[in-house]
This record gives sequence, structure tokens and C-alpha cells, in this order.
Amino acid sequence: MTHTTSLSQSDAQVARIISLEEQRQQDKLSMIPSENFFSKAVREAVGSVLMHKYAEGNVKKRYYEGNQYIDELELLTIERAKKLFRCPPDWGVNVQALAGSNANLAVYLALLEIGDTMMGMYLPDGGHLSHGWSHEPKGAPDSSDLVYEGGSAKVNISSKIFKTVQYKTSPSTQLFDYDEVERIAMQYKPKLLITGGTAYPREIDYRRMKAIARKVGAYYMADIAHEAGLIAAGVNSSPVGIADVVTMTTHKTLRSGRGAIILASDEIIKKINRAVLPGMQGGPFNNNIAGICVGLGEAMEYSFTTYAWQVVRNAQYLCRELEKFDFKIVSGGTDKHLVLIDLTNKAVLGKKFARALDYAGIVANYNTMPQETRSPADPSALRMGTPWLTTRGMKEGEMVHIAAWMNRVMVVCSAWGELDFKEFEERVATSFEIMQIASEVKELCGRFPLEF
Repeated sequence: MTHTTSLSQSDAQVARIISLEEQRQQDKLSMIPSENFFSKAVREAVGSVLMHKYAEGNVKKRYYEGNQYIDELELLTIERAKKLFRCPPDWGVNVQALAGSNANLAVYLALLEIGDTMMGMYLPDGGHLSHGWSHEPKGAPDSSDLVYEGGSAKVNISSKIFKTVQYKTSPSTQLFDYDEVERIAMQYKPKLLITGGTAYPREIDYRRMKAIARKVGAYYMADIAHEAGLIAAGVNSSPVGIADVVTMTTHKTLRSGRGAIILASDEIIKKINRAVLPGMQGGPFNNNIAGICVGLGEAMEYSFTTYAWQVVRNAQYLCRELEKFDFKIVSGGTDKHLVLIDLTNKAVLGKKFARALDYAGIVANYNTMPQETRSPADPSALRMGTPWLTTRGMKEGEMVHIAAWMNRVMVVCSAWGELDFKEFEERVATSFEIMQIASEVKELCGRFPLEF
């Protein structure tokens, strides 16, 4: 028999951990741009009885019986995705890939042969691991060349089974140099050209990228994991109908639970469906698909468009406020939900600053940046975002306070910048000023409570 008691009664240890995490989310400013807070409805769908059913196969082509309601759910999710992202009539949708990296790998398996060349954005400049990352162990990133052919350590499966080459941002502008991207593509003749990543704060010219791909005979995949919600709301431009394939995660700006969506022409989506199953996974997570479906429905409401515009306004306002305290913003600003801060003019760099901010109640992440010269484990930059803050209802006025708190943390920590990380953290953890900032942050969070 299964347990019929509540979690707190049946497993107090796990219940305690969840309770602590709930309190952490409530009392701190979550500013990692790849995170967001989901509605009660999304969480209810994800925690539903749908998790009990095995649904290997596609709609009306399952290998197990009893999937009539799962078929109905998946069809509804596909229909909502088509409508929300304004797909052409001859495009299809896959919602079964378990996560963004899985979705990307499914595209590679569908469109490439083992050993083919793929070309994506250089990881330290803001690309993604799943776009073909490899490196030289114990070596700092090489920021001198404008093209990166990879290293001996094939850290992602994409670089293990495909030949990978990566383009960088312009050293002068920290933006894409499309002429340079075209030159690299003409030289290496990739079979797949990829855009998207984790820390590129500017809009992408999808039509120019498609033209480059067409010129070299490549497929073009736009990974919009970070900006999917902004694109759905019309705040950022869309690659749908331009790129050959569009992939995304659903838990960032789209605010639709954990999972992934792949959009492509009907011809290509058939290949991708086979790459997902039987190519790389078994049955889908029906409960996650339900969460995505509910989130897509919420994203069709006018309030979501208002939300998406505010996400960008908050990020842009935060940039301007940070610049008042001499924080250097990579590329000079943002068109999206994320802000990348170059800390090389400060006494404390990314890893230490991120830890100090966490003690002060502000959760961000250390990150590499264009022309990075330090290890990814201890890089020069800090990455922040506004999706979760905006979900809480915060606007420009709150960005003023956040920028001021960040500057106070930097001022307090500057005296400890030369200490090793352990000693640095000990100083931060016992700092009265840092604790005072955390108290002020908690008070602000209390005025914008999360609804659990």
C-alpha cells in the first residue's frame, strides 16, 4: 500500500528541507536570469496524478494503453505552443524533450551525422555548453582569436560526437559581428549554425543568421531558452518561421514549469520526434507537459505581455542604476531580462561578489564575459536577471534599492578582495553591514510576498 499521510508526517526530513527552501525563496531576491517562480496552477499540474502514467510514443501512436487523456493533454499543449509562438501553418511542435540540452541534442541527432561540423557561440562570451563546448584543461580562455576550434577536453556530448567551431563577440562592442560570423561560416562550412546562449543580453538578427546559414548550406537553429517568454509576448523579435528549428526551455522568462519545446517545419519535426524517441529517451514526463500547457495558457493572457515588458524595463533600469556606482555593463546595456556586469574595475570579482551578495540576500551567479581571461570557475563577471523580481511585482523603484545594496556590498567587501575564498566568506558571514543589508532585503521581499 502507498502512504496516505502528508509529507510532513511521512518524511519529516524532506518536508523540513522543502520548508527551508520555501523560506529562502521568500526572504531573498532571486536574480539568476534562468530562474522564475511558477503559479499555483502550474505547480498543481506538475504535482498531479499525470506523473503516474507511462506514455512512450507520440500522440495516438503510444506503445502502452490508457493514454487517451495524455493524448488530449499533449495535443492541447502543442496547439497552445503553435498559437503563442505564431507558428506557420506547416510547422509542428515537440513537447516531450525533458530539458533544453536534451532538446538541442535531439535536433543534432535528427539533422546531423556523427562527425559533422556545427557552429555556435563561444561559451565564455555567453554561449551554452550544449552548443558544442570543449576546452583545454587548466587553461584560461583564449580571448585573442575571433574563432574557437575547441580543446582536448570534450566536456559536453555535443563536442564528443560532432566537430565544433565557435564564433565570438566583437572585442570592441561585445556584440555579434555578423560579417565575422559569415566569414567563419564560409571557412568551416558547418552543417548546423546555432544562435542563443546564457549571457548574451542583446537582440539577435535572426534573418541575417539565416542568410549566413543558407549561404553555406547549413541548417539554422535558434535556441531561445532565455528569451522565450519575451518573444512570446512580442517584446523581443522572433526567429519562428525564419530559423529552420527553434528550441527553448520553459522555466525561464516563459514561466511555464520545467521542460522544453521544439518548433520546426512538419518535415523536420518528424525527424526530431524520432530523435527524441527512440533516439535518446523513453516516455515523456506527462506532469511536466501539463505544467507547460498551463503556463502557455497563462502566457496568452494580456497580463503576461505586461509582465514581459516590465521584465525588460526593470533590467534596463537596473543597468542605468548600477552604472551610477561605476559598475561596467557588458555591451553597454540589455535588450532582454539579463544583465552581465564586468567587475574588472572593482576590488572583488565574480565568484566572491556572488557569494557576498547571497549573504546579503541577493542571489546572482558568477559568470564569464567577452574577452574573459580568467577560469570559468573564478571568472570576472556577474550575471543577474529580473524575471523573478518582476513576477513578485517589483518595478523600477525597487531596482534603485537593489543597485544601491549591491554597491554597499561591494564597498564592504573591497577590503577583503585579496583574501582567499574561505577567508573572504568568513569575513562576509560575520559582517554586521552585510547582515544589515540582508535585513533590509528581507523587509522589501515581505512587501512583495510569493504565493506558495
